[in-house]
Amino acid sequence: MIQPPFLKPGDTIGVMAPSSRVTREDLEGGKLYLENKGYKVFLHPQCFEAFNQSAGTHEQKISALHDLAADKNISAVIFAGGGNRSLHILDDINYALIASNPKAYMGFSDCTALLNAISARSNLTTWHGPVLKRVATTPQMEINLSLLEGRTKEIDLSGAHIFKEGIAEGIVIGGNMSIVFAMNEHDFCLNNNYILLLEDIGEEWSHFDRMLCAMKHRGVLKNAGGIIFGQFTDMKDTGAPFGFSFEDIVREHTQGLDIPIILNAPFGHNKQLNIALPIGWKAKIEGLLLRLA
Repeated sequence: MIQPPFLKPGDTIGVMAPSSRVTREDLEGGKLYLENKGYKVFLHPQCFEAFNQSAGTHEQKISALHDLAADKNISAVIFAGGGNRSLHILDDINYALIASNPKAYMGFSDCTALLNAISARSNLTTWHGPVLKRVATTPQMEINLSLLEGRTKEIDLSGAHIFKEGIAEGIVIGGNMSIVFAMNEHDFCLNNNYILLLEDIGEEWSHFDRMLCAMKHRGVLKNAGGIIFGQFTDMKDTGAPFGFSFEDIVREHTQGLDIPIILNAPFGHNKQLNIALPIGWKAKIEGLLLRLA
């Protein structure tokens, strides 16, 4: 894996929108926050394109991503926002271009597709962390910047719950569960003993159960060295009560796996909890600490 150069104040961070459309107002707070930390921020004009709910056409998104990847003055890319339709552009991205110009890429939610595909196809580590829309309101941004700047390699998962004890070491993959479930296996670094991240928002508990069951049948859970479940926010239970709790579902589908499993880790759609986590980087789970190699 290629580790992009760490950020430093004075660097320019580029922004493009791979998913749903955003407004200039959506991005002003995050831009100002980063500028106050000593960074320059370039908002690609594509950020403000609109094509139905989408931030422009697939072609506009790919062109913007390639612009930022090729620009030597851009040291990192933070995606503008999440939403929908980043999956559509995966097969048309020039991954060789991205690999030959290594820089940090960060986002979450729908951006999970890009983070993992770039990692798998460009051999580049990326970051599952706040999109620009959420940078100014994420309490963990000081920690997140210390990670992006290489000032720390320890991620404290305090507040989470150790569901199953153990120590695991492997490449970190995953992110938003609905996107992970929808992606092809060639868009992940699926070497044995990977550490799998999962979080989601607004899903039915029955859908969570179905997705986790399908992952079990595909061997995704069996081949994991450890699983870290983040925040499952605004989950639903409509119709006849489903009856199975979060822990019931996890226990059923991970039965027999002798691996560490952590619940309620501080990442995902909870506006108060979104610590940055590396995708494609080898890390080690030790209790509620994730140590980066």
